[in-house]
Order: sequence, then C-alpha cells, then structure tokens
Amino acid sequence: MPAFENIRVNLAGDRPRIHPDSLIDPSAQIIGNVIIEKDVFVGPLAVIRADERGSDGTVQPITIGEEVNIQDGVIIHTHAGSSVTIGARSSIAHGVTIHGPCTIGAECFLAMRATIYRATLEDNVWIGMAAIVMKAKLEQFTLVPAGAIVRSHHDIGRLNLVSHKEQEYMKNVLDSASQLREDYLNARERVKKYLNGTSTAKIVK
Repeated sequence: MPAFENIRVNLAGDRPRIHPDSLIDPSAQIIGNVIIEKDVFVGPLAVIRADERGSDGTVQPITIGEEVNIQDGVIIHTHAGSSVTIGARSSIAHGVTIHGPCTIGAECFLAMRATIYRATLEDNVWIGMAAIVMKAKLEQFTLVPAGAIVRSHHDIGRLNLVSHKEQEYMKNVLDSASQLREDYLNARERVKKYLNGTSTAKIVK
C-alpha cells in the first residue's frame, strides 16, 4: 500500500464508499466517512474530509448525491458529530468551501469561491460568486447574488428568486461536467485495454 493514498481511511477506521461509475481525480483527497453516489465528478485538488469524531466516538458522513459536480479546489468538511449532505445534480464550482453541519438540496448551484457554513439550502438554490451563507436556511429557488453575506432573517428577506436564465445556466454547467466525466472514463478504459490491464475499476490510483 502506498504511504500516501488520495482515497483513505480516517482515524476511526472509516473508508470512503465510492460508486464505481463516479470519477475521482487522482489529486483529490477523499478521507474517511465519505459516501459518493453514482455518476459524481470530483475535480483536481478537491478535499472531502470526514474525520472528526463526535462524543460517541463515531464520525458522521459526508454524502454526495448522484451526478453532483464538484470542481477544482473545493473543500468539504464538518464539525465533530455533524454531517454534510449534497443533493443530486448540484454543482459546486471552483474553490467553494462547505463546512458542516450543512444540508444542500438537489440541483443547487454554488458559484466560484462561495462559502457555506452551518446552513441549509433547499432544492434549486443559487449561491453567487464569493457569497457567504452562515447559519441560515434558504428556501427553494432562492438566489444569493455574488459577494452577498447572508446570516440573518433580514438578509434572507432581501433575496430574489432564481430566474429561468439561471436555471438554464445551472443545467448547462451540469451537462458539461457530466460529459467531461464520461469522456475521462472512456479514455481511461481505452488506455487500460491498450495496456492489457485486468482492472475494471474506474477510479485510477
């Protein structure tokens, strides 16, 4: 076993559970009680780390739903005894930080360098570039503009709704990530066949 794996156990002995149809970049770090479901893309230098034990000695999971798009440099972590859940078909753009406890619904879009801390996002929420959401709950189709700071009911009351334009953009980003994932997986399978390899795993170490 290599001295340093990019997909590895935490100190409690939890090992990531990754669906074989998901793509994990070799430079990403997936540590501990992480559940990655089908058709997920995890880009270069992302860190998903579930390793802090709660009072009962266990580590709560970070769960990534089907077809989630996690781009370069994303950091996902959580406090001891709490979890993070990201719903299906959400896109987490370059440099986003998510620190739990957090629940992110399905088909959300978190733009570059956004920060989510101790928050709940219902389905189809848009978080603009470099926006910060702290200790807040956002309802479906809420739009947080770029650079905004949301941490109170007063802040939430000033927000608008996601338009059809943003919904179309979210779909296009997700479709592009899905195609990229398939292209990488197909390329890796062709290389394996060329080299007469025996492994059929789609996560390359």
